[in-house]
Amino acid sequence: MAKVVLENVSKVYPGGVRAVESATLEVQDQEFVVLVGPSGCGKSTTLRMVAGLEEISSGNVYIDGKRVNDVPPKDRDIAMVFQNYALYPHMTVYKNMAFGLMLRKYPKAEIDVRVREAAQILGITDEQLQRKPKALSGGQRQRVAVGRAIVRKPKAFLFDEPLSNLDAKMRVQMRAEISKLHDRLASTMIYVTHDQVEAMTMGDRIVVMKDGVIQQVAEPIALYDNPKNMFVAGFIGSPPMNFFKGGIDQRQGGLWFTESASGGNGQKGFAIRLNDDMAKKLTGLVGKAVVFGSRPEDINDKHTASFANPDQSVPATVEVVEPMGAEIFVYLTTGSHSFVARVNAHQKAEVGQKLDMAFDMRKCHFFDAATEQAIA
Repeated sequence: MAKVVLENVSKVYPGGVRAVESATLEVQDQEFVVLVGPSGCGKSTTLRMVAGLEEISSGNVYIDGKRVNDVPPKDRDIAMVFQNYALYPHMTVYKNMAFGLMLRKYPKAEIDVRVREAAQILGITDEQLQRKPKALSGGQRQRVAVGRAIVRKPKAFLFDEPLSNLDAKMRVQMRAEISKLHDRLASTMIYVTHDQVEAMTMGDRIVVMKDGVIQQVAEPIALYDNPKNMFVAGFIGSPPMNFFKGGIDQRQGGLWFTESASGGNGQKGFAIRLNDDMAKKLTGLVGKAVVFGSRPEDINDKHTASFANPDQSVPATVEVVEPMGAEIFVYLTTGSHSFVARVNAHQKAEVGQKLDMAFDMRKCHFFDAATEQAIA
């Protein structure tokens, strides 16, 4: 296996369209790294430059210590799994998996050993090996596509949204199988997805991209707990983080966040007191515009919340209730703003109900209103 390094890699298409801007990233040997972001953010283009399927406009790509900018894809010793499986419809599953080795003139005996070994790892039966792709389900075809990559025993595996065509239940199953496969092969894997749930559950580290620029690289929990900016904070997490624009002011012997009223309906913004630790961090921002962020699970009815504090609660009206089984998403309005809370399924919430919602200020976030970068 191998370390993969991107050094200030950019991709500019004709007409000046910048798909990727100065991407720098080190993927360690045997690491599973996930590139995530909305459609058009440059994540697939970045992966394709590593594979050699896209020409690099500037910067360098290294695989196992070797600069591969001008090395053809077939000579980079990587294997790629695509979204659409890219199987040969006229070949059996066995031949699909063996084809790359046959082109490289491997002995038939070794090809057979590798194909059957990969099939066993992926749960592909002898009967399925003799079928053609059209006789398989979507999940089975994806296993074949992964198996074709495994038999190569490459230095690195590249996955380009491989689960997008599967139904929700099969995606969950395949996520687990690919994660187990990574552990079993002890291989270097780079995985592209637009699904932040896939990213959080699969990656050793996550790379969040927006408009061709890497926003943050971190382990899943670190990314969730300490987002560097509002884009990362809002993209990672479902439902996403709630944001409230306002300012910091000093009164009643402490610091308060006061939401900016909006909408021209005469409603006043709410005010909420900062706890001592956060107040120390934001002392220099009195009178400055900020954005207050709170995750849905850090908001609850003050009568049931363990973190309830009279100065850290706001009156709200329930607008929508979404039962999710083990929990409920409650959509509320307060003054001029809407937000969502994630609460226990046994809590009662009804449309139109008036509630005092407490915010856990130990877990809140603040961002600069102009730059959208994290302050605390």
